[in-house]
Parts: sequence; C-alpha cells; structure tokens
Amino acid sequence: MKIAIGSDHRGFKLKEALKSSLESSGHEVCDFGAQSGDSVDYPKYAKKVSDAVSNGRVRKGILICGSGLGMCMAANKVKGIRAALAREPRDAEITVRHNNANIVCIGADYTGKKYAEEIVEKFLNSEFEGGRHNRRIEFMMKLEDEDIE
Repeated sequence: MKIAIGSDHRGFKLKEALKSSLESSGHEVCDFGAQSGDSVDYPKYAKKVSDAVSNGRVRKGILICGSGLGMCMAANKVKGIRAALAREPRDAEITVRHNNANIVCIGADYTGKKYAEEIVEKFLNSEFEGGRHNRRIEFMMKLEDEDIE
C-alpha cells in the first residue's frame, strides 16, 4: 500500500521508526517530513500528508506530533480528509470501520514504537463497514461544502 507519513519535531523519532517498519512490511512510504528533531510548525506537515491523501497520490496517511491532537485538527481542515486520533489499536480499527478514516494521528508523547505499530497495523488492515455508516459519512462530508441541519 502507498502511505503518506509526516510529523513535527516531537514526532520525528516515532515517524522514522514507523517508516522503517512499514517499508520492511512492503509498503511504499512517502515521507513528507519533518526531517529532523528541530522545531517546526506541525500544520505544514499535516497539510502535505492530507493533500497527498485527498488527491489520491496515496491511499492512507499517518501523522505524528506530541499529542496527536494538533495534527488531527489541522488535517481535518483539508477537504476530503477524515483524520482521527488513535490512542490505542481499537481506536484505529473503529475509526476506519465506522468513519472511513483516511488518516490516523498518533501522539508520540504517549505512544511507544511497538504500540504505534499496532495502531498503524489496525488502521491499515481494517475495512469500512458501509451500510448505516455511509449516510453518516456523506452527511459529514457535506459539511465541507454547505451549511446543513
């Protein structure tokens, strides 16, 4: 699978570890930075990964910052993105199954490498259930274009 990954400075080490793990598993990883642990502004990297996902360049995205919250908020500003913070593997599974999430956000300050790998594995290998969830996703995506009640 072709996957975009990005982080800020606080997520840099975990990004590098996940990137290596993903590549070892046969995934093609597009690394959008950061390229070091030097301080950077996370929205820049959230935008790069989100653009790659929304325009179809990659299938899914992974964003990492200290808490995961800032990346999640920034990513969800990009049209077509359904980013979710996953603190545990079950979060990643449910957000794909019920919300058809296309980006998972991870907090490096709270998540070790092994646990992050489990989160990513669930995110990449879970399938959207469709059914009753379709109308909710359609409703959610309409919020990007119009004011609905």
